[in-house]
Amino acid sequence: MASKLEVEVEVKSSAEKIWESMKNFSTLFPKAFPDLYQSIEILEGDGKSVGSIRLIKYSPGLALISTSTEKIESVDEENKTLSYTIIDGDMLKFYSSFKATISLAPKGDGAVVKFVSEFIKASEEVPQPDLFKDFIVKNFQDLDAYLLKA
Repeated sequence: MASKLEVEVEVKSSAEKIWESMKNFSTLFPKAFPDLYQSIEILEGDGKSVGSIRLIKYSPGLALISTSTEKIESVDEENKTLSYTIIDGDMLKFYSSFKATISLAPKGDGAVVKFVSEFIKASEEVPQPDLFKDFIVKNFQDLDAYLLKA
């Protein structure tokens, strides 16, 4: 049975700025956050559109996960929503399936980033993905700080 994890992060940057950054995820995130991302390699497509496949190598020192391969399942420019499925890598040791959707909504001068994932644990012993939740919050808080300095 699938479980769900929902995270909301309020940011000071506009939804448009965050969205543009997400579209440039493959180049921006390793450059802006070398403490989190060692590299992001585009294996298929352009890394931004449906069907694109990205190999993410996380920085050494991150707990439990060193790589993940994501396939972009949907992109909705108008509603600033992107969905992806993890198709390979360390996450699949813990979750037999993992799909995530990131959506942005304006809020005042800033935005709200909503991250929703649906996952199936590989076994009952696997904990809820709280580490992943913390990682998502840190990513968007750090991205916001990075964009506000730029």
